[in-house]
Amino acid sequence: MTQQRLDAMQQSPELFKKMVEYSLAIAKGGLDTTLRHLVEIRASQINGCALCLDMHIKQAKLHGEGELRLHHLAIWRESPLFSARERAALAWTELLTTLPPHGVDNADYDAARATFSEQELVQLTHAVMAINAWNRLNVAFRTAPGSADKAYGLDKASFS
Repeated sequence: MTQQRLDAMQQSPELFKKMVEYSLAIAKGGLDTTLRHLVEIRASQINGCALCLDMHIKQAKLHGEGELRLHHLAIWRESPLFSARERAALAWTELLTTLPPHGVDNADYDAARATFSEQELVQLTHAVMAINAWNRLNVAFRTAPGSADKAYGLDKASFS
């Protein structure tokens, strides 16, 4: 049986509100919506965040993402379904989510810069930062997947 944990939103509503505002600012920042969804899903897979994985898969589907690409996201390196730009974003996401002990080396930075403008790379980095923060919050308190569906209109995403 899963132990009941704290409700982070209820315990710290002001901080939760600031996190939501930060995420909304990122969403309005100009980074392609499809790319942002892929980043959110991939980081959530790596971090094992059930709530975020569930939420962002549903959001991606509602925005027209194909189910096969969603299934292939865990194997994006081997899959032919992702563009070079998406691959670069996923590589950057994995690097910043797992942060190697030596940090981000010049080769990895240069690879990202070869694909993204300065502004895009900063926006992408903020998207990775935000989803990792959400993942850590929801993993710590084991927020149940699907618990925010109605509030975010995700109950409209149908999966069979």
